[in-house]
Amino acid sequence: MLLLAGGQAAAAPAASLNLANYKVGANHAIDALGGLGLEASAVTYARDRGSLFVVGDEGLGVVELSLSGKTLSTMRFSGWPEASKNHDAEGLAYLGNGQLVVVEERLQDAYRFGYTAGGSVNLANAPSVSFGGNAGNLGTEGIAYDPRNGGSFVTVKQDNPQALLAGGLSFAAGGGISSMLPLFDADAKLGLASLSDVATLAGVDALAGGAAADHLLVLSLDSRRLVEIDRRGNTLSSFDLSGVTNQAIEGVTIDEKGVIYLVAEDSGTPNSRLIVLNPTAPVPEPASVALMLAGLGLLGWRARRSARR
Repeated sequence: MLLLAGGQAAAAPAASLNLANYKVGANHAIDALGGLGLEASAVTYARDRGSLFVVGDEGLGVVELSLSGKTLSTMRFSGWPEASKNHDAEGLAYLGNGQLVVVEERLQDAYRFGYTAGGSVNLANAPSVSFGGNAGNLGTEGIAYDPRNGGSFVTVKQDNPQALLAGGLSFAAGGGISSMLPLFDADAKLGLASLSDVATLAGVDALAGGAAADHLLVLSLDSRRLVEIDRRGNTLSSFDLSGVTNQAIEGVTIDEKGVIYLVAEDSGTPNSRLIVLNPTAPVPEPASVALMLAGLGLLGWRARRSARR
């Protein structure tokens, strides 16, 4: 933070999200919806709608939820490409304006479609792009969208080997072009048993314009940890998920206020779960901090003036 002449303050963005300052705020059951709401494997936040989208790894479709886990609407997948034998939907990203991207784990293919409440989409006919070969059941587990600079993506591959890729994806009928490349050696750098999902921090208002906006949240189901990392693979903060639920936590996203949303599959229970992690103190808005510092600066100036009299 910088204090300028005349008592005005220029607020620097927060340096880190700091997961040590988070606690579980809520744990909501997700409606089963005849199977559509089961096996929750990915979640993404839609800022322009103030809602969440969730997909299950049975590949039946997408559910739109309120931030407290209430079902708002659904959209079914009426078909998948012939090459997708398992319809293993494991990644979901919201691009804005109702556009979603879903990832098929084994093929490591991504499909873009427009969300229509109560509608359906045949993914075999959707614009798509491939960013890796067939990886079986150890393929891509998560995808996140970074809206800055024209838009880019980050993906995580589960294991054998682990991989964290970043770059561009262009979608087209019959297959587009990928420029996704590894950011670092994920197996060597992260020390996690597996990679289950990823979220970008570019949309967190308190981090905007600073280095922390480049940071990522990486979820590990097998390590039962959520970590904040930079794009060189350095761990900056972490949150222990081992006491949160016995159900398998497979998806993560974050909103502009820094509130984190996790989804856990039903794991033999009647419902998948939406788990909310809240900062123990609200992440300060840069403008709020600026006003506070401006006030402190003015008080200091008055004190110095009085002392000179």
